[in-house]
Amino acid sequence: MKAKKMYFKETHLAGRQYYDVDEVWGELNPGMLLRLEREPDNRFDKNAVQVVYERNEGDCFLLGYIPRDENKEIAALLDMGWDEVFECRLSKIMPEEHYENQIRLIIRINKNEHVLAD
Repeated sequence: MKAKKMYFKETHLAGRQYYDVDEVWGELNPGMLLRLEREPDNRFDKNAVQVVYERNEGDCFLLGYIPRDENKEIAALLDMGWDEVFECRLSKIMPEEHYENQIRLIIRINKNEHVLAD
């Protein structure tokens, strides 16, 4: 059986102190699914990729960003319409660490189910 997901990278959540993390801190758990969204008009980073937590009720919270030195490939694929190619999950929460290192993310690439089998 072939894997349905492939490891892409693990990284920290950048800018967490400026956004909604504190508002939803008690809801965040390792393994939870997060959404990656492009922000092409970001004045600080032309390749900005937001990390968003969506509650079951549809409320969305901007948690922060993929670090700018790690977002170029993700931004390019999102710009090409490959929104579903990435799966982003919260991998670790470390409240005792410096705020930039408190939240770790793991990003995987989903298998394209439309690829023909060998």
